[in-house]
Amino acid sequence: MQFDQLKRRNFIALLGGAAVTWPFAAQSQQSAPPVIGLLSGRSAVESAYLIDAFRKGLSETGYIEGQNVAIEYRWADGKVDRVPALAADLVARQMAVISTVGGSVMEAVKLISKIPVVFVFGGDPVQAGLVTSINRPDGNVTGVTSFNYSLEPKRLEIIREFAKDAVVGFVMNPKSSDRFGAERQIQVVREAARTLGMRIEILPASSAQEIDLAFRTLEKLHAGALLVSADPLFNSRREQLITLAAHYAIPALYHSREFAVAGGLMSYGNSVVDQYRQAGVYVGRLLKGEKPADLPVVSIDKFEFLINLNTAKTMGLEIPAKALTLADEVIE
Repeated sequence: MQFDQLKRRNFIALLGGAAVTWPFAAQSQQSAPPVIGLLSGRSAVESAYLIDAFRKGLSETGYIEGQNVAIEYRWADGKVDRVPALAADLVARQMAVISTVGGSVMEAVKLISKIPVVFVFGGDPVQAGLVTSINRPDGNVTGVTSFNYSLEPKRLEIIREFAKDAVVGFVMNPKSSDRFGAERQIQVVREAARTLGMRIEILPASSAQEIDLAFRTLEKLHAGALLVSADPLFNSRREQLITLAAHYAIPALYHSREFAVAGGLMSYGNSVVDQYRQAGVYVGRLLKGEKPADLPVVSIDKFEFLINLNTAKTMGLEIPAKALTLADEVIE
């Protein structure tokens, strides 16, 4: 009898322990923060300030990394061919939302069919096949775009101040993952050059060797200035482009502030910081239950023009007064 009573007491104690333990386990599972994936074609080091902007956007919707949301980062380090494997890894880990940025958009979105996606893209997302409509994206994808090719006329106006009547070179990547964007850039540049009465030379470059060749061609043409198109390849070859422009002493205008900060002469483009912040906002809204199809693709309309005076002095260039007046930021 005493043995039966002891077993009964132990059984009751076990049930009591389970009654205490199970709810806590369920509560722990319920309170586990959502995990989002961030896939970038860039490197972690060069993206630090952009990730800060992304986190800021998240915080505007109430999500703080390390508190109520976790982020799995995947970096392609400028090697776009690594993107598919990185995207597949995030899909396999069943992220709540995936954000694709920095030259990885096209390759990644093709592999993600069920998880909500927020992209940061420089081209036309409809023509690129990322969404069916700007206002009603449809499917599992939405994001932020800058329509880079639409800025080429303004870039030509700026660079004309340096080229005078000389040829202006336009370096572009004919093998870009965004083929439509590359073709559209050429079309817009040619049309803008005709309107402005400028002579433009299209210089295709899809590798480091072809970038070298493009600069040798510029020298033979006695080109007065260079315009570098927006393309992930050129982001990854930033140092090469800046070094060659300095070596040939040719005024160059780039699409991103990162070039001017790194020693390039000038940059004019959309605010990349604002693009990443907006992407963070959209990720937060999706985490709260909104659908990608209900979030229109955002077009960033904040632009910035930077001039690096240190580089100008090193190259022995005098910056036209008009350009200095237009500059949003001067690096000295």
